[in-house]
Amino acid sequence: MQVTEKSAEGLKRAYAVVLPAATLAERRDARLAEIGRDLRLPGFRPGKVPAAIVKQRFGGSIMGEVLEKSLDEAARTLVTERGLKPALQPKVEIVNWSEGADLEFNLDIEVLPEIALPDLKAIAIEKLVATPAESEVEARLGEIAKRHRNSEPVEEARPAAAGDLLVVDFVGKIDGKPFRGGSANDMEVEVGGPGFVPGFTEGLVGLSVGETKDMDVSFPADYVATDLAGKTATFTVTGKALRRAIPSEANDELAKKHGFETLQAMKDAIRGAIQREYDQMSRMRIKRTLLDRLAELATFPVPDGMVEGEFGAIWQRVEQDLKEGRLDDADKGKDEETLKAEYRAIAERRVRLGLLLAELGRANNLSVSEDELKRAVIAEAQRYPGQERKVVEFYQQNPQAIERFRAPLFEEKAIDFVLELATVTEKTVTPEELAKEPEAA
Repeated sequence: MQVTEKSAEGLKRAYAVVLPAATLAERRDARLAEIGRDLRLPGFRPGKVPAAIVKQRFGGSIMGEVLEKSLDEAARTLVTERGLKPALQPKVEIVNWSEGADLEFNLDIEVLPEIALPDLKAIAIEKLVATPAESEVEARLGEIAKRHRNSEPVEEARPAAAGDLLVVDFVGKIDGKPFRGGSANDMEVEVGGPGFVPGFTEGLVGLSVGETKDMDVSFPADYVATDLAGKTATFTVTGKALRRAIPSEANDELAKKHGFETLQAMKDAIRGAIQREYDQMSRMRIKRTLLDRLAELATFPVPDGMVEGEFGAIWQRVEQDLKEGRLDDADKGKDEETLKAEYRAIAERRVRLGLLLAELGRANNLSVSEDELKRAVIAEAQRYPGQERKVVEFYQQNPQAIERFRAPLFEEKAIDFVLELATVTEKTVTPEELAKEPEAA
């Protein structure tokens, strides 16, 4: 094999490669001989078909097989001998070949950059922490009590008021036609309460039992059912029964209904749940801050091909959002050229951070174990109550699908490793400050 380096600019390498015709012919003849040993053709004993006939019958297809295999082997040999670390699959372009001639082809390779790891111990970072106030616990407890309220009939004849429970039949139509999910019978609705399209429950104020009214309600532009988003529907609503809500008391009896021995035990559980929410928010904040810091320290070049691949995946989602009118508020009003430039920068950052974390993991023997992957599958299954077994069986039958958990697990492990070495100081903040989006630099 004759190799000539054509260019070496940045992370890109280009080579001209020549494979001798004699080598190709030798490989072809060896493969034809292998086929001939077991070949059965009418008029010949098994394995006794003349080589000329075997070549005549199969020479063309076998040469195609030989060329493909030879190109692959040549690329691997070149990469190994020159100590290259390809970022992506090398690109091969045949320049010249004909029967009996040398095989000439170009090989373009984009390699991974040399990555110098930053001094992780020199990184100083602030961790925001918050704890739930007693008022938050009481508010959460009150919400639970409200959801488990009782009710009683309203005896006096009067219109429905905010806070009442009104049993209704309703039919919703858009442009005079009913739509899926827009009708129900004997549904109990909290007048003026949450849980419906904005304006629906508010429109029930003043409706009496036995009375029917039409009211127009507009679906939000970001409504989950995209076929209804932004549209106005006319609901014909009939009041059937009026009930008065009787809030449940926050006491030991309510606690026992939820599996706790005492009200205090239930409060402790609520406080712990809120704390876990805050801890998760704190984790996300410090992770984002740390990745920003690492991005500042990572100045090595990144392979264009990897950036283009990442940008392509991002832009595909952006185009879908544009098509469905779900573009982020921050992106609205920007022209396509501006959006592409911004998202290409995001793609480059992601690739650079991914390469940095991968090198950090390699240098410090970080990896994701099979047990960790199994725990991730179990956690995923728990997101689908009642379907846990089916989810686990799916991943057992499709082990390649489990690999989707490896990258995020590795990232979390790498983040933990850096945080252990970095100087982390805690700052106590209010829950509102913790939840506030950090200002852009």
